[in-house]
Amino acid sequence: MQILSLVRAVVLVSMVAGLFISQAALAQRFAAIGDYGHASSSEQLVAELVKGWKPDFVITLGDNNYEQGAASTIDVNIGQYYHEFIGAYRGRYGSGAATNRFFPSLGNHDTYSHHGQPYLDYFSLPGNERYYDYVRGDVHFFVLNSDPSERDGTSSTSRQAQWLKAQMAASQSRWKIVYFHHPPYSSGSHGSSLGMRWPFREWGASLVLAGHDHHYERLVVDGLPYFVNGLGGRSIYGTTTLVPGSLVRYNADYGAQLLEASADSLRLRFITHTGKLIDSFTLHHGLSAEPQLLAVLPTPFRETAQLEFSLPTNEDATIRLLNAAGREVAVLHKGPLRAGRHQLQWSRGGLAPGAYFVQLLSGHYKPVMRTVVL
Repeated sequence: MQILSLVRAVVLVSMVAGLFISQAALAQRFAAIGDYGHASSSEQLVAELVKGWKPDFVITLGDNNYEQGAASTIDVNIGQYYHEFIGAYRGRYGSGAATNRFFPSLGNHDTYSHHGQPYLDYFSLPGNERYYDYVRGDVHFFVLNSDPSERDGTSSTSRQAQWLKAQMAASQSRWKIVYFHHPPYSSGSHGSSLGMRWPFREWGASLVLAGHDHHYERLVVDGLPYFVNGLGGRSIYGTTTLVPGSLVRYNADYGAQLLEASADSLRLRFITHTGKLIDSFTLHHGLSAEPQLLAVLPTPFRETAQLEFSLPTNEDATIRLLNAAGREVAVLHKGPLRAGRHQLQWSRGGLAPGAYFVQLLSGHYKPVMRTVVL
């Protein structure tokens, strides 16, 4: 009996170890840089930061080759700092990667010379190379060309957009990241690129990354996280009128994003070249990017009800009850909660019959749900 128990224990440990190994194999660690391609000390500082992370690969959010996207400047602007990530590298700064670990997107500065031909000649990328997709671990990446010169269009009904919609529908990956240059939402000096407000969430995107404005910003719009990341080394812009949904903004120094994906979470951090953490955000599989009130059951109710809600991150939350006039009549919870779905049981106590509103306060969010006491 003891031997059998020991065997079962060994088998169980082996199964658990195998699970950890398989999850680790799916985990990905990668860097995102934007508006970086201008040979300078600031680009070098960001490149050293990125290399210090030892990422599996690097993605870019456009403007890889200032000022005109010329063949004469592309190697000094890109290869000088990132050649060890570039597959089939033929530049003069050293050896490249055995398999490509550098996945750029086109920016407007990249297209000024021959509609981006030097960029297309320099890199070896999937698909038509202007827009393409690839899978790494649990993440499916979709790279778009948001420049108006794109021959397949940049509207939400264009040939490029229909390609994206079809590819995302066919994807079986846990996370779907879309990235390109011109931000759909931005509080920066360039502002929002309205033509890139495609129905990304409806098509299945987990988040959207962009550059173009030279600052860092995190937004959540209609439940989908958007990021502006343009502090890769060229210059720094200020911010102007805040866009609805903007949660975090930064423009004091250069930096990059470090992203870590696993089967159940996707973590994003923006870090300056000095190592200062500016923003950290984690998506959990199956959870909205925004705090949500999911249900008050039953509604209406007589004696007790159950409140269901979810939080995307570990955070402080307050749940309060308001009467029909908007005045607080009770606090159902106040304090820290872990990310995930939660259930809260509560009784009517001395509440008079009538309509009430449950409000969840978490960070900038204040969702409300109506209920009725009989």
